[in-house]
Amino acid sequence: MGTQAIKVSSVDNQQLLDMLNAALAEEWLAYYQYWIGARLLEGPMRSEVEPELLVHANEELNHAVMVADRIIQLGGTPVINPSDWTKLSRCSYEEPSDPYIEVILEQNLRGERCAIQRYQEIADFTRGKDYTTHQMAVSILNDEIEHENDIEDWMNDITRMKEEFRKIRL
Repeated sequence: MGTQAIKVSSVDNQQLLDMLNAALAEEWLAYYQYWIGARLLEGPMRSEVEPELLVHANEELNHAVMVADRIIQLGGTPVINPSDWTKLSRCSYEEPSDPYIEVILEQNLRGERCAIQRYQEIADFTRGKDYTTHQMAVSILNDEIEHENDIEDWMNDITRMKEEFRKIRL
């Protein structure tokens, strides 16, 4: 962070760097969870959901870039060893051992809800103290909220489709 920015910032820089590195670790795990889940996905609506999961994966990767850049701007070092990702992350990586679409979506939904909590905390921590990080956190938070909504919509569509199918079979 530049000299003037340091003077006007009233945030605990080390605490913020720790929060951002945890968020960075979570973004990498989310990226991979979306990416590999999309590749293995099976079940109804797969052809509609798979490309959207890959879009979400790319958005998570973009979040990682934004967070890493901000860590460097603040004078920190982004987490450099992938083995530290699970240690720093509060959001768990759930391997897609069951590739059924509803299982994959549930796993991703839990990840998004965890990310929403993370970025809300960063936004609250930096509000009125570090406008640049605050704006970044709010921007990412908006994406994570949109991801949660997308996943809930897909899950509702699948549930409705199954209900309609049951009606036809009766």
